[in-house]
Amino acid sequence: MHIDRIELFHVAMPLISPWRTAYGEDATIDSILCRMTSGSVSAWGESTPFAAPCYSPECANGIFSLCRDWLSPQIVGKEIASGADLQQRLAIFKGNSFAKAILDNTWWALQSRIANKPLHELLADAAGQSSVRTEVPVGADFGVLDSLDELLAGIGQAIADGFPRIKLKFRPGWDLPMLRAVRAQFPTHPIHIDCNSGYRLSDLKLFQQVDEFNLAMYEQPLNHDDVVDHAELQRQVRTPVCLDESVYNVRQAELAVRLKSCRYVNIKPGRIGGLTNAIAVHNICQAAGIPCWVGGMLESAVGANLCVALSMLNNFTYPADIFPSSRFYHQDLADPPLELIRTAEGKPGIRAPIELPEPNPQRLQTLTVQRAQIT
Repeated sequence: MHIDRIELFHVAMPLISPWRTAYGEDATIDSILCRMTSGSVSAWGESTPFAAPCYSPECANGIFSLCRDWLSPQIVGKEIASGADLQQRLAIFKGNSFAKAILDNTWWALQSRIANKPLHELLADAAGQSSVRTEVPVGADFGVLDSLDELLAGIGQAIADGFPRIKLKFRPGWDLPMLRAVRAQFPTHPIHIDCNSGYRLSDLKLFQQVDEFNLAMYEQPLNHDDVVDHAELQRQVRTPVCLDESVYNVRQAELAVRLKSCRYVNIKPGRIGGLTNAIAVHNICQAAGIPCWVGGMLESAVGANLCVALSMLNNFTYPADIFPSSRFYHQDLADPPLELIRTAEGKPGIRAPIELPEPNPQRLQTLTVQRAQIT
């Protein structure tokens, strides 16, 4: 397809309540939306690195500028034949996965519209699958809350609602005592913890203690860019290690597999450079026998539905980290908002989108911090 125009929007979306993790607290979610146009057809994509470079080395203001000044000019006015072609044109720029994901994700959304084919089917074709699901189960997540009573009540409600697994943020000061209280009340329900790089290999004894709680996994316990120490940790604990932040490109996934750094991989299209790379990492893990699951970055329904489409691939076997719009926002930036369904098994889940949502023009104008157009 020929790329005629790219429009970028840096937005700040207020949360219903702050999202607390091992790396800090966010009251708003800073995200970059992109509208890409080819001829008379346009489509929207999104990449959400947050306001500060705490989850990863990237931040919203930085990737907005990078995409405006350097990345977009590499593809505007060009024929882009595939996601791989787009990635090759951006390869001259080192790193910056979230920035590259803006354009990659939007290219796939535009290709879906031009081909008049649902995105999840396009991704399945690219992954070499002969069939594709249309719905997946999702889990329930809990950040660092104001009290254990609030957390226990929330988990109890999530289990009653049928969520197949629970994810708990885990950080110093909200770790073993919290986990003991949860397991005392919910001794058998599938639970895993997300450490957001909050610990080091010197905390090995802590994780050996956590082994006693029979968790599904430890998500990203060590440094955000590490695969070596994670391999050593995995050798010395029973619980599977899951890599999230550390798998920020295809090569990192290859290294993690070679070093046996993990037994699960969380794949987020933004963190990994876009849907093109997400498919590649999915296939690498599938060939190595490592199951995956799709994670989210609290995107609007624009970006969340890209994650939903990706989650339909075969090797995404652990319930996804994709949330209904009402979980975090009083009103989603996009229409229609993302909503939960009941899967065929009766669990909370998400259905693959037939058409991808677009930002509501009024809300987009209200929440936009800065915008740019590249032609």
